[in-house]
Amino acid sequence: MLSLEDALSQLLALAEPVADEEEVDTIEADGRVLACDQISSMNVPPMDNTQMDGYALNSEDLKAGYGFEVSQRIPAGHMADSLKKGTIARVFTGAFIPEGADAVVMQEQTRVDGEKVLILNPPKVGDWIRRAGEDIRAGDCILAKGERLRPQSLGLAASVGLARLQVYRRVRVGCFFTGDELTMPGEPLKPGSIYNSNRFVLVNMLRRLGCEVEDLGIIADKFEETRAALRRAADRCDLIVTSGGMSVGEEDHVKPAVEAEGVLRAWQIAIKPGKPLAWGKIQRPGHEAHFIGLPGNPVSSFVTFLLFVQPFIMKLQGQRDWVMKAIPMRADFDWLKPDKRCEFLRVRVNAQGGIERFPNQSSGVLSSTVWGDGLAEIQPHTVVRQGEMIPFYSFNHWYGEL
Repeated sequence: MLSLEDALSQLLALAEPVADEEEVDTIEADGRVLACDQISSMNVPPMDNTQMDGYALNSEDLKAGYGFEVSQRIPAGHMADSLKKGTIARVFTGAFIPEGADAVVMQEQTRVDGEKVLILNPPKVGDWIRRAGEDIRAGDCILAKGERLRPQSLGLAASVGLARLQVYRRVRVGCFFTGDELTMPGEPLKPGSIYNSNRFVLVNMLRRLGCEVEDLGIIADKFEETRAALRRAADRCDLIVTSGGMSVGEEDHVKPAVEAEGVLRAWQIAIKPGKPLAWGKIQRPGHEAHFIGLPGNPVSSFVTFLLFVQPFIMKLQGQRDWVMKAIPMRADFDWLKPDKRCEFLRVRVNAQGGIERFPNQSSGVLSSTVWGDGLAEIQPHTVVRQGEMIPFYSFNHWYGEL
């Protein structure tokens, strides 16, 4: 069996980022991947401005006393005159600092006395002033090529006046689900049938990744229908993802159908859950699509999607960083019967700052993925005792950031 690291390395070596780019409005670019560096043409803030409502003054004038006449009023967005010596300027948050002023005193530290304002707590030079360019300097790279854009990224782009951004096109993913036993919710459940939960999980995880999804639904356990579904998906998709049908039984048609339409490599991965995984290519005239076949058990399908399909798609999207990020967390449980494979337990963070495990770690218990906050990694042949630190992968890292 391949180790997780070897399998992931081999799989990702096959993923070539899409080449097509498009320009989109910045406000519509959430979740997209940048196709080029974004360089600021301006300083942010563009001028010295005040962080607080208060009064701008020259600290040298404080040597003569603490009562001052207000010589001008400067709201945010309005130009300012030079500060007259011996006076102060009324300023509001975000307003220009007038030439000649070197500090701001908050209005809470002043008192109006007739025609004058008394400074109750004299400021130091630079107090409550945001300097021009202290956030961004003209010429800075504010967002790098290959970065997956988040709402805060779009705000940063907007802060330097970028109305449109150059991004890679969306990765197109086709998916279908095999099994005559599969039934859609809302339909009567015949004896021996199950509802198709994998469709709802995988389709929406693909959408959260920002993919353009071609959902072919449930495909009957028939060789020619499976081949036709593969061809239909490959005609317009970069990647095809399936769940189930990868065994060698008489009713498992995905493996021979992929081999008939292209090439297939079936791997046994030393992980639990999710040992079987298949990769291949569907070949069409002038075009070929990647293929990844996932196990049919719902938790196995979910975990292998997170471990393999998501980083593969991230690389196809042109992202710079597709590495899983583990956080060391304290295990508030014992794991005394380790497996020869690397195990991924469904766990959640508790009020004491540790992680606890779901009692039933079977690959068919989908409720564990809803109960949990993430996966704890247990290395092969490794006993874990309560209080030890182990790697934790938050579900938020995978799909909360999407």
